[in-house]
Amino acid sequence: MTPELLASLCLFAIVTSITPGPNNALLFASGVNFGIRRTLPHLLGVTLGFTFMQLAIGLGVGMVFEAVPGLYSTLRALGVAYMLYLAWRIANSTPPATAESGIDAVPATTARPMTFFEASAFQWVNPKAVMMCVTAASTYAPPDQPVMGPLIVAGVFFVAGMPCVGLWVLLGRVMRGLLQDRRRLLAFNWSMAVLLVASMGPMARDILNDGLF
Repeated sequence: MTPELLASLCLFAIVTSITPGPNNALLFASGVNFGIRRTLPHLLGVTLGFTFMQLAIGLGVGMVFEAVPGLYSTLRALGVAYMLYLAWRIANSTPPATAESGIDAVPATTARPMTFFEASAFQWVNPKAVMMCVTAASTYAPPDQPVMGPLIVAGVFFVAGMPCVGLWVLLGRVMRGLLQDRRRLLAFNWSMAVLLVASMGPMARDILNDGLF
């Protein structure tokens, strides 16, 4: 891989990792509701899960999508369903009440952050993540380096992705101080849920155009 191509890959990884998307919206909301420490498994699941998917697609798993035309549309439909569930979870999230937080949360809530395995598995039904992997594998992995190329691409995304998505958790933690009032917190959670549902609009339209339903 030439230095110019590597520099272009680094820029692509940073821009696509730090811009808004389902992963960053969920991490931001988790940072607000649960803080940094409880969101760490979610953060690691996103970073390592995406890195593994990038490596798998780069090594040839992406050819499965071409061999089975309906597979990608099915995964997108599953992604829509799962993100609707996540939007519901965000809308109904309230952190446990503590003397330190000062948030008057509902004692009966069962809200919790995403686990490492949930966040890792989510990458395979996250349309933005899948398209990032396919684009990076087809654009930046040299065809004459069938193993080293995908390893470099995955490594760059791991190094760039961790701080980029981590910033969203940190931003959420900072916003937590502004959302001490339970009504404002609930309004924030519902707003994030609506934004997450709105982000699925283009994907839902494509699924309907593909005639999956």
